[in-house]
Amino acid sequence: MIARPPILFRDSRFVVLNKPTGLPVHPGPQRRASVEDWFSQLSRRSDGPWLVHRLDADTSGCLVVALRRAALIAAQEEFANGRAHKIYWAIVRGVPSQTSGTIDLPLRRQNAKSGWRMAHDRAGQPAVTNWRLRGEAGDMSWLELHPRTGRTHQVRAHCALLGCPVIGDPRYGGGPGTLHLLARAIELSLDPPLAAIAPPPSHMLDALERCGWRE
Repeated sequence: MIARPPILFRDSRFVVLNKPTGLPVHPGPQRRASVEDWFSQLSRRSDGPWLVHRLDADTSGCLVVALRRAALIAAQEEFANGRAHKIYWAIVRGVPSQTSGTIDLPLRRQNAKSGWRMAHDRAGQPAVTNWRLRGEAGDMSWLELHPRTGRTHQVRAHCALLGCPVIGDPRYGGGPGTLHLLARAIELSLDPPLAAIAPPPSHMLDALERCGWRE
């Protein structure tokens, strides 16, 4: 069994896990190892825990788990109303023409023989992401992204629409390899507040350092 993801934050209401790359949050039809396998270790309550939100299997970083139903409802209201403050780090192919900006492009799921993906569609769901350039090295760059909405694959699709797909994201043009996307930080303005920061995964360290990051 895979080791339990490290805990970044814990109180009587929540646990924030540092989800590793490649670990899904749900077991799925193939009954793969998932974050839910460790729920019994996080709480002995019979009516929980619950995932507050989701991360793609190949995205690492901050994942919020509620230990109480009241906490779940309060946190989900923060996400639903756009008050959850999320920061993502991405290493992308190419360098954007500006140093910061906002991507305001609705997204809609498109199905094809090669598989589904999220694409820009005026009839899709609203999707807004603020971004800024943190560093660059040759033909790649380090972006910090603040998604203001929570659409499926939003950060990945918006990076591609910016012309800078995330490295290791073949679905959106980033090529093969391990996805270079980190859910870096999460803040919920509850009482008391929740805040957590995830360290970069090992496979992103070299690229981050080349782009100017120092621990």
